[in-house]
Amino acid sequence: MTGRQTRPPRPESSFDTGLQHERTALAWERTAIAMMVSGIVLTRFAAINSSLLVVAAGLLQTAFGAGILVWAGSHYDDLHGPLRDGDDVIHPQATRLVGLVTVAAIGVGLVLALVVVV
Repeated sequence: MTGRQTRPPRPESSFDTGLQHERTALAWERTAIAMMVSGIVLTRFAAINSSLLVVAAGLLQTAFGAGILVWAGSHYDDLHGPLRDGDDVIHPQATRLVGLVTVAAIGVGLVLALVVVV
């Protein structure tokens, strides 16, 4: 036997006619894809200008975006059960972590942009 957990089958219909859960999942996926694309563009720009530190930052941003994409996909199915039961599914720690990492990435990007330009 493997240690993998089996997921319950996806429901035939949505419990929310406004599809809020689906829209939120898609928003996370769009955010992750945007992070990966901007990380690739940053890496490409830095590789042309031979800036190893910026290349590393771009690769790190791309990897972080990929991690968010995997996380969003894996948790989409996990949230259906609690939502159907009426439980709270808010994860304040995840929200804080994403906010702090975003602010830190913007700060690092600004500093690196100043270093490259100046």
